[in-house]
Amino acid sequence: MNRLNFRVEARATGSRARAATFRTLHNDVLTPLFMPVGTQATVKAQLPQTLEESGSQILLANTYHLLLRPGAEVFRRTGGIHGFMSWKKSVLTDSGGFQIFSLPHSRSMTEAGAVFQSYTDGRTILLSPELSIETQKAIGSDIMMALDQCVASTSDEAVSRAALEITQRWAVRSLAARGDSPQAMFGIVQGTLFKHLRKESAEGLCPLDFDGMAIGGLAVGESKSEREDMCAFTAELLPQDRPRYLMGVGTPLDILEAVHRGVDMFDCIIPTQVAQRGGVFTSRGFLQMRRGVYKFSEEKLDPACGCPTCARYSRAYLHHLTKTKETLGWQLLGKHNIHFYHQMMREIRESILADRFLELYHAKRAFLQEDDLDNPVFDPGPKAVKIPRRGDYEIHTAREGFASILHVSSGEIMHSRTPPMDEARRLYIEQANLAERVRGEGDPLVVWDVGLGAAANAMAAIQCYELQAATGPVRPMQIVSFENDLDSLKLAFEYNERFTYLRHSGPAGILKKGHWQSREHAGLSWTLIPGNFQESMRQAPAAPEVIFYDMFSGKTNGDQWTLAAFRRLLAACADRSAELFTYTVSTASRAALLVAGFQVARGRSTGDKVETTIAFTPQALGEAFAQRHELLGPDWLAKWRRSTARIPDWLAENEREDFERAVQSHPQFAL
Repeated sequence: MNRLNFRVEARATGSRARAATFRTLHNDVLTPLFMPVGTQATVKAQLPQTLEESGSQILLANTYHLLLRPGAEVFRRTGGIHGFMSWKKSVLTDSGGFQIFSLPHSRSMTEAGAVFQSYTDGRTILLSPELSIETQKAIGSDIMMALDQCVASTSDEAVSRAALEITQRWAVRSLAARGDSPQAMFGIVQGTLFKHLRKESAEGLCPLDFDGMAIGGLAVGESKSEREDMCAFTAELLPQDRPRYLMGVGTPLDILEAVHRGVDMFDCIIPTQVAQRGGVFTSRGFLQMRRGVYKFSEEKLDPACGCPTCARYSRAYLHHLTKTKETLGWQLLGKHNIHFYHQMMREIRESILADRFLELYHAKRAFLQEDDLDNPVFDPGPKAVKIPRRGDYEIHTAREGFASILHVSSGEIMHSRTPPMDEARRLYIEQANLAERVRGEGDPLVVWDVGLGAAANAMAAIQCYELQAATGPVRPMQIVSFENDLDSLKLAFEYNERFTYLRHSGPAGILKKGHWQSREHAGLSWTLIPGNFQESMRQAPAAPEVIFYDMFSGKTNGDQWTLAAFRRLLAACADRSAELFTYTVSTASRAALLVAGFQVARGRSTGDKVETTIAFTPQALGEAFAQRHELLGPDWLAKWRRSTARIPDWLAENEREDFERAVQSHPQFAL
């Protein structure tokens, strides 16, 4: 029996974003939603009535802190948290697992629970699943969380597995402790950054009688890209008919990205925490009210906001309150930030219902990652900064500070959202399990690097090989790069203080001779084949086992993404087991790969794409590497049938019917 009557109302096209409703013991809830954090039965510096006026539907309180003060008995005698704090809408209580994790020197973990010393009176307390649920029942929250063991997201596999297994056992005990209480309860998926552990955790928890599922163990040490990747992967494992809650995340941009990946519920202390330090989120970027630029400003805090703070107070006054550390400044800025979060969630929901979420997603990403757009923090001064350029390429500097290469004619940026080597490792090296492939002995591993660009993918492969060679025996590896314009590599190499991965003998050898042989590792070589890939692939010395397909998009390099191109590539694999990895998620490209004869699977997320693409030759399908990836199935085929891009524009009229029939009859959909 589901206690929330959860119902999905709409799903966004081209995204996993969804809008839903559910009913708690106190109110109807519209998703996606953000829950302000009221750890100790109060959202810091905010009145309950202003929270309600801002649009708060659920507040989060914490069992660990409320167990210690005021204690469960107070809630039993006062009728629960709603009357206690004069809050009429819903409350979700965390179980205390994260707080136990954050006190590593004051607790010990056992099968029975977490033993810790109270910070209020020094008592030793065993927080068991039974005590956590008993306390949450006394608090009277609408949604309770099962007790879990949280560990750092960077923990090794042994630690991660142990936490996963105890979380599973505690989940069963938490459900038993709930009994017939009408309060809803969520389970928490753990597994840190190991996908197979996340899958195992979800498979163990989802069949249980939880009313919703949470994604735990993120925002505790991993990078932003790792969090987004694991969020997307885990969300796909969770039931469609229950709400999904990403715990402890995050900034407005973090939340937007997670909604794109299929998450419904969020909480974080950020809105009030940054307000205390003078920070505010606005439609004009992130403002720091300590800055002197606001000292005489009579403008509203946010010209697009209708919250009480923006309606009444000037930036000059808010700057003054921040500089003097007056509590009122914290209160007013926090009020605005919470209003901003809720307004963003309302806009997201409306866009999903109207099926224009992707439009809103791209528009909001353009400013949510920016500082004050009207008063830039770093003023370049009156002289324009000369941007390094060579041929049709320029160096592009991301807001985060890393450099990448811009193709001027098309406007496409190589690695626009993630540092080049980070994306190369995540999308190509790690997904191809390159470290595992090169270990031991055997025939040479041939890697085709299609679209050399600024050589991030090739250098990531070389670094991976060198690391493995330092720890044990490795088989030979031959990298074959294809590129028709070396200006991007020459530009990056010239400015290698910004592209530090090029400070290696390999790129110098490729640019000078078109070939490089490692002096330290006799089995490692790198060859460049210049020219158009469709013509030059015939010059490759050997068929590939791994293909990094990193060409510019179909809009710029249309002839490299056609059915004919992929048929030639499949033929070049010469009946070998081979895997292809590419950043695209294009329906037309995936369909062309299928019709060409490849098997096609989902790849991990990167940048603004929820997922990427992996393709296998038919001979690779039974290989262990291929079996680690999820083939496109009937759900993708159904989306393809509905897509306006199911038939590529480059197909002639007399070829379209055959193409459509070939996709639908592809062997992988009959598996």
